[in-house]
Amino acid sequence: MSYENIIFETQDKIAKITFNRPKALNALNADLLDEFSNALDKIAGDEDIRVLVLTGAGEKSFVAGADITELAAFNALQAKVFAQKGQNIISKLQSLSIPVIAAVNGFALGGGSEMALACDFIYASENAMFGLPEITLGIIPGFGGTQRLPRLIGANMAKEMIFTGKMLPAAEAREIGIVNKVVALENLMADVMKTAKSIAAKGKVSLRAAKQAVNRGLNVDLATGLDIECDAFSICMASEDSKEGTSAFLEKRKPEFKGNLK
Repeated sequence: MSYENIIFETQDKIAKITFNRPKALNALNADLLDEFSNALDKIAGDEDIRVLVLTGAGEKSFVAGADITELAAFNALQAKVFAQKGQNIISKLQSLSIPVIAAVNGFALGGGSEMALACDFIYASENAMFGLPEITLGIIPGFGGTQRLPRLIGANMAKEMIFTGKMLPAAEAREIGIVNKVVALENLMADVMKTAKSIAAKGKVSLRAAKQAVNRGLNVDLATGLDIECDAFSICMASEDSKEGTSAFLEKRKPEFKGNLK
């Protein structure tokens, strides 16, 4: 599949997807979602990729939301199909076994915030803005915003954002736990790639196990979560990477993880 609405690159075990509709502030339309879904499938099937980075083309926007020109023409059934499509693709993003970092370089509104919330964590530029402004259009978030945002920052803070449709600057988004780090725009990708390279150097089995343990544990009681962690820990100990990691520690050298799922 050739891509016209995204740029898909891989280098040094890191995949990078850039939403590439800068004239539309990288708004999500049906074609972009299809291309993004295809790229996610390729990443899921590539055992060499250990980290995914998402960002937007240009200096103004990560993703400014759904494409309103498409949205305005929908009837109720078409709106449901579009929402389900967006939810399914963003859930596919969240369920990737590898870590995913959002590099938010401007507006992350509506579907843009919902896309970023499905990533494992977010680094943002100082000019970034976050929000779910759908209420100002007489609708509500449809790509998971009413579900993921309360789980991240709590119901009351999420309700205020959703009911008012207000936008939060990056610094405020960091204060309430949406964003991990805020940096100057010109330093954003360098900081993100530094972290991505640090993660990519780790063992693939342990990265998968850590992500799965955290994500699965969030939706169960503590006792069940501890069982999930225990099982994941024991699986890690059966991997070649665990043998390499412990040997390297005892031999006082840097580990060289192969990343094989063995």
